[in-house]
Amino acid sequence: MGFSYQVRKPIPNMKMDKRVAILLCTYNGSKFIRKQLDSITNQTHQNWVIFASDDGSTDGTLEIIHEYQRNYGEDKIVLLRGPNKGFAWNFISALESCGDDFDYYAFSDQDDEWVENKLSHALDYLAQNPQTPSVYCGRTILTDEEGEVIGLSPLFDKIPSFRNALVQSIAGGNTMVLNKQARDIVIETPKWQEIISHDWWVYILITGCGGDVHYDSSPTIKYRQHQENLIGSNLTMIARAQRIKKLMGGHFKRWNDKNLELIKPFRNRLTPENAKILSSFDSKRNANFFARIRMIFETRLYRQTWCGNIALIAAIFLNKI
Repeated sequence: MGFSYQVRKPIPNMKMDKRVAILLCTYNGSKFIRKQLDSITNQTHQNWVIFASDDGSTDGTLEIIHEYQRNYGEDKIVLLRGPNKGFAWNFISALESCGDDFDYYAFSDQDDEWVENKLSHALDYLAQNPQTPSVYCGRTILTDEEGEVIGLSPLFDKIPSFRNALVQSIAGGNTMVLNKQARDIVIETPKWQEIISHDWWVYILITGCGGDVHYDSSPTIKYRQHQENLIGSNLTMIARAQRIKKLMGGHFKRWNDKNLELIKPFRNRLTPENAKILSSFDSKRNANFFARIRMIFETRLYRQTWCGNIALIAAIFLNKI
């Protein structure tokens, strides 16, 4: 079965001087990390520094990183010690540790491969909103363990917003590139809090604070599917059914509990409209049935697909949100 996708052609620009920090978080990733490092070093935009934040690898990952350091220089590939608090905090920690001497910040998983113009496309978009906290993210090309294309991640066409972010993460962190304004907000995340997923948290926080999130329908990374993946692609009907089962089983409610705790310190940073949405969601999601129905109309929360919206309404009715 064949799958088609379009990768945009590079757009000539004068942004090659913009510095990009690439935050590559690793843990026992020796099996695939060479391909990812090669795809990064082959980017059309070359003004980057890789910050490899390792969470205690024991499988040869560090030796591979040292090899690339020798080949490209320690000024191009910097090794950091991860916080050992899980993958989400590894990314947030690296985002802070790399420093503020960069224009843009890109998250990178250890087992993907980037299309050669991934960075240039992200920068072309982010340059349009230099003063606004902005995040570029998008669709992915799904591959099997050997790198053969097996499909595409779901296409989402509804506008990214805080109303969506509260109840859905639309893009993997492996696609995200942040401008400095967005980065400076995210690194204020309280260190003692649990983060369900860094990509979902970035989506909630930046849209909540009035920032801009751009979802690119043209994929620029190859997302490798294998047994060790942290989070699946959500492509198959079985995977989607498992997501709905988690939603109805109480996982979704617990995730929302964690996200709402995370955003508490930022309440004064939210836009007035988003502050009202958050207040209604937080106060009524555990209230009686009629209060939860009022919440639907007050917040106008939505997911990206009709099936997702049906599941969302069902979760609200059943007090699973």
